Amino acid sequence: MDVRWEEAGWERLTERAGRRRLPVWDCTVGLVVGEDSALLIDPGSSLREGAQVRAEAERLAGRRVTHLAFTHGHFDHVLGGAAFAGAEVYGPVGLDALLSVSRDELRADAVRHGLAASEAAEAADLLVLPRHLVSGEWTLDLGGVQVLLANVGPGHTRHDLAAFVPGAREVVFCGDLVEESGEPQAGPDAVPRQWPAALDRLLSLGGDDALYVPGHGAVVDAGFVRAQRDTLAARFGVSDT
Repeated sequence: MDVRWEEAGWERLTERAGRRRLPVWDCTVGLVVGEDSALLIDPGSSLREGAQVRAEAERLAGRRVTHLAFTHGHFDHVLGGAAFAGAEVYGPVGLDALLSVSRDELRADAVRHGLAASEAAEAADLLVLPRHLVSGEWTLDLGGVQVLLANVGPGHTRHDLAAFVPGAREVVFCGDLVEESGEPQAGPDAVPRQWPAALDRLLSLGGDDALYVPGHGAVVDAGFVRAQRDTLAARFGVSDT
């Protein structure tokens, strides 16, 4: 336990990695701290929330957030992006095109889920698109730690990205491919029949001993991910053969 992180409302997972569960939608933001720079994974649901996350993350990291990664394109994971001016932005290939034509849909979805209309409109107008697109894997050298960004989808959406942080205990930031605080949500943009395979790719990244950080909920282990994979396979009629 790291008291400084805990007092700020963050959970320190390893020497290099931590996360925070944001209020209202229980969306996870991740932080990976290198010697030279820092990566923030998913910036929250509004500019106000993103600015708060950035201030807290930079205070805990002791350096500027230089890299930002989107795990997928839902409003609670991308609308805070404009608060990270100057950061290099990464996402799965295709997410840039999707976000460029879905501002109105994101705004409406955020309002439907309870975000104030003015905040939703502001964040959608200033929506940040990823400039660095990951088609397979992309390694970020933050100084002292190399983070692997992996395009593991489709599954929860048509464009799903995970982040693997090596160390004495590996950490995998899963986005909403894994959810602990409720059933995995398969909306109209999900690709259900490929979702179990995406979880297989997560498990191959982290292995049996890693910490798996879901998009919503408590940190889980490989057994939880494997069980959720089997549940989804049964739910969507996906055979292992």
